[in-house]
Amino acid sequence: MTDILARRALEQPATEQAIEDLHGVLDQLWIDAAFVPQLDQMAFTTAVIESASNVVQHGVPAEGAELLLGVELTVATGRLRAVISEIGAAAHDPVPDIDGAAASAPLDEDSLLEDYDESGRGLSMIRALVTTVTVERQGDTNVWVLSRDSGQN
Repeated sequence: MTDILARRALEQPATEQAIEDLHGVLDQLWIDAAFVPQLDQMAFTTAVIESASNVVQHGVPAEGAELLLGVELTVATGRLRAVISEIGAAAHDPVPDIDGAAASAPLDEDSLLEDYDESGRGLSMIRALVTTVTVERQGDTNVWVLSRDSGQN
């Protein structure tokens, strides 16, 4: 099992303020994990902010629910990981498989991916900045998992 060297989390209503607060959480993470190369920090930060922004801008709450943004960030030896949760989200059909082969497929205008970014550029950028991206449905939550292999010492 890989030891966690730094960890930060945020959970609050999915609003623009959550994105502002997430910037601060990421700044604190990099204070704790200053040993992570700056290129890895910048790429990971950009991917996390873009993913969380997609939740805030395009997330749809389930009927009668408040949409929350949850973010769990961890730094382990050689690996950066973010779990971005769209809590209380309306179910989408289907939840996209944006990892592996599907990640290189052209975006279909009728797919869930379009709900998150009308042009598809944001998801393409996320995929370019991290090693793996997955999105799955867990109960009333859409869960994005981003990981980036890091060149840290």
